[in-house]
Amino acid sequence: MPGTEPSGRLQVPRALIEARGLQAHPEAAALEVCERGSDGRQHRLVPEAAGAWRGLVRAAAATDVSIHVVSAFRSVERQTVLVERKLAAGWALEDILRVLAPPGYSEHHTGRAVDVGTPGCPPAEIAFEHTAAFRWLNAHADAFGFRLSYPRGNASGYQYEPWHWCYAPRARG
Repeated sequence: MPGTEPSGRLQVPRALIEARGLQAHPEAAALEVCERGSDGRQHRLVPEAAGAWRGLVRAAAATDVSIHVVSAFRSVERQTVLVERKLAAGWALEDILRVLAPPGYSEHHTGRAVDVGTPGCPPAEIAFEHTAAFRWLNAHADAFGFRLSYPRGNASGYQYEPWHWCYAPRARG
């Protein structure tokens, strides 16, 4: 259909993607488990990001800060299902795309993004910004190659996500 971006079963208007300058993110091919959740769920990242994540978690723990993965790699298919669930619940597509990337455009597809949690804080909530984990990440995550993807007022048009960090090490000169 003209004017739409194929995203699995969804047809996201191309204008929504272009207006926000969203970049397509292909799915990672090689993944490894970076952490196992308390429910046994395997959280996977690309090998370089997985190693950096494990080092970050150890460093945080050494300062009595507890952090864990809430979500890591997510396939395009899984992203499609998440969007479809919100559509079925009556959400408008424009509102969904403020909290979820269109399938094919999520950093989670790259195997480099993690949604971070900490004990005592509900997952994927703005309240995460008031935790010791968030303060620690702000001070130290860059040393491990992680950056906050969606700060307040981000150019992508997503809501502020203090829990969403992506492995993108800066070149050291």
